[in-house]
Amino acid sequence: MFSYFTVANANEALPKVIEKYKALKKQKLEVERLEAKLNSQMSISFNLAEYAAIKRELNSAVTKFYQAVEDLENTGVVLKSLEEGLLDFPSKRFDDEVWLCWKEGETEIKFWHEKDVGFMGRKPLSVSDESLV
Repeated sequence: MFSYFTVANANEALPKVIEKYKALKKQKLEVERLEAKLNSQMSISFNLAEYAAIKRELNSAVTKFYQAVEDLENTGVVLKSLEEGLLDFPSKRFDDEVWLCWKEGETEIKFWHEKDVGFMGRKPLSVSDESLV
């Protein structure tokens, strides 16, 4: 079910969200490792049985990767960029829908931006700003 985050809700959810984000990154590394392993099999000593086994492992890892994306986004956040470490929490500022923005390495939600503006348009949250849901 969709819901908007307040700054307090987002910060409360953040430790669990970060844990799921880290699991997703770890799963991406596993996919990349298996892709490299599969590509290295493409040589003169190519063995179909080994290739097929690695391909099955890769298929499983890709499935787990997308399950991890779903698990993360089921918290209510939206993955904007795994590579850049960007997650957004849907929120409202007055009557406008906005994103509360988190970047990997941050320990709390400190920024927001309009829904049609990306990371570069981040604005700091004002401590006294009661306008966010």
